[in-house]
Amino acid sequence: MRRVVCPGSFDPVTNGHLDIVGRCARLYDEVVVAVLINVEKKSLFTVEERIDILQTVTKEYGNVRVEKFHGLLVDFCRQQGIPAIVKGIRVVSDFDYELQMAQLNYRMSGVETLFMPTNPEYSFLSSSRVKEIARYGGDVAGLVPDLVHQLLLERLHG
Repeated sequence: MRRVVCPGSFDPVTNGHLDIVGRCARLYDEVVVAVLINVEKKSLFTVEERIDILQTVTKEYGNVRVEKFHGLLVDFCRQQGIPAIVKGIRVVSDFDYELQMAQLNYRMSGVETLFMPTNPEYSFLSSSRVKEIARYGGDVAGLVPDLVHQLLLERLHG
């Protein structure tokens, strides 16, 4: 069985994230979306909320599973028996950072990292930008799934 992990904080999940997950779902037997627990980072949505959201917006893919993890991603991969990580790459600076992480991960564990260029439609998109736009009342419709759009409006503007 070909398995891969798509890691991230997903706070919030964007249409760019879903594009990468969906493309992976067509290529792999199982895609594990791994939600990072980072207690040092103030999140808009709790880990449990992010997991629920991701389960809802990926339900069309029968081969996608959502899990949470903390610590090193390669330890999660070893525990789950997953040999590869897929990382979406938007711009060259993403590649510079992710290449270093990929080399460290491989050295520590032998886990491969595969880079998937993002759909150009989403090359400008990040969770932090979505949160900033939504905080100031900007329209993020079309940048995030409808469920996330509704939750952002409720969370940020009551």
